[in-house]
Amino acid sequence: MKIGILETGLAPEELREEFTSYPSMFEALLGAVDASLTFETWTVLQDQFPASINDADGWIITGSKHGVYENAPWMIELQQFLRDTVSAKLPVFGICFGHQILATALGGKVVKSEKGWGVGVHEYAVTTGENDWLADSAPTMRINAFHQDQVVELPEGATVWAQSDFCPYAGLQYGENAASIQPHPEFMRPYEQALLEMRSDLLPDDVHKAAMASLETPISSTDFAKSIVKFMTRKRVQNAA
Repeated sequence: MKIGILETGLAPEELREEFTSYPSMFEALLGAVDASLTFETWTVLQDQFPASINDADGWIITGSKHGVYENAPWMIELQQFLRDTVSAKLPVFGICFGHQILATALGGKVVKSEKGWGVGVHEYAVTTGENDWLADSAPTMRINAFHQDQVVELPEGATVWAQSDFCPYAGLQYGENAASIQPHPEFMRPYEQALLEMRSDLLPDDVHKAAMASLETPISSTDFAKSIVKFMTRKRVQNAA
């Protein structure tokens, strides 16, 4: 299976030599689960879009420092691309900004939350329901987060599969082929720690201190990666596109 990665944000320049990019993190995370997966990245942030929704078998949308409410031209184009992809029943999975722009594209609302920054390791309750791709998930999972924005109004037909008191709509699903998550399963501890240290000036002291302390908590990212791969690769009925 070929997974197309829609790169909506660049890793901070100061961290690129060590950590490279968000697409490289996804390739490492998902490739460790299924070595047969192949990847291609389109940096939509820089107006590099696929020629067709069929240029990949499924799509991952990365995180970004931007807010979807900025309504930059590339964001508007990306929203249409996502609507087309969802309509064609191709698998789509969004992370952080990807979670937010997918919700926006399908009719939801995203704002800069009054709750402030969600950073460090956060714990989420998981509702598997009839979602076979979550069948092996534990009732809770812990994943590194780094966000201020949140989805506050759900698109019609969206279901919630992960939530916390801080982020009630942390995991969303739209039918059989589109889903998303607010935190960052691709962020391992070294990157989350480096990002927290570099962005400490943005965070209240108590929030930064708590986030740094939370890094001692084991995370569920490698287990959750299996669920993402299962979601992306399971058989579906596709419409002609």
